[in-house]
Amino acid sequence: MKTIVISLGGSVIVPDKVNYDFLKKFKRVIDKFKNYKFVIITGGGSTARKYMKALEKGNFSEKIYSLIGIASTKLNARVVAGFFRYKGEIPDSMIDVKKKLKREKIVVCGALGYREDMTTDGNAAELARYLGSELFINITNVKGLYDRYPRKRGAKLIKQIDFNDFYKIAKKIKFKAGQHFVLDQAAAEIIRESKIMTVIVGDSLKNLESLLKGKRFIGTVIC
Repeated sequence: MKTIVISLGGSVIVPDKVNYDFLKKFKRVIDKFKNYKFVIITGGGSTARKYMKALEKGNFSEKIYSLIGIASTKLNARVVAGFFRYKGEIPDSMIDVKKKLKREKIVVCGALGYREDMTTDGNAAELARYLGSELFINITNVKGLYDRYPRKRGAKLIKQIDFNDFYKIAKKIKFKAGQHFVLDQAAAEIIRESKIMTVIVGDSLKNLESLLKGKRFIGTVIC
């Protein structure tokens, strides 16, 4: 059975408060696809950024901010796992995820330990490589990669881009814990090196369902 890795952005899970309706419907969509196994890695989102902002005046190290972000992703993982009625331990490593995936159809986790200059996007890309996944999906709060800031007038969605060109774009963005770009630099490098087909989509669940069915969808394909 094929495994699909999904990086579920914290901005979708907790845009301001827990997005209950989205998560309830997200579970329904995932449950429809009995022919796949899923690993869902949760981001930190507004939860992480609120805590980080509270510490801005303290001049803390980047590692402190990263650890706050990691804790937030694990909290969000517990919330998402709750929708899938899972009450066991949340995996803390790629090995734990792989072991659990042998027994379960769906595995939910947050960040897999502290890694310098890496978000859960990077963790998700690493897992896709480790598990031999043929598809890596990043669900965020915009429809995909744009040719400029998405909310700027005239911004156009880039429907397809090759690994190298995407990596060049991601590499220009200086890493910052809690950063908000469609895919982090570490993930961009991993998918380029391992040639993992990656799709960036927004939070439309009808769109996600179309993607999983192999139908037309709105988003960005990196290949």
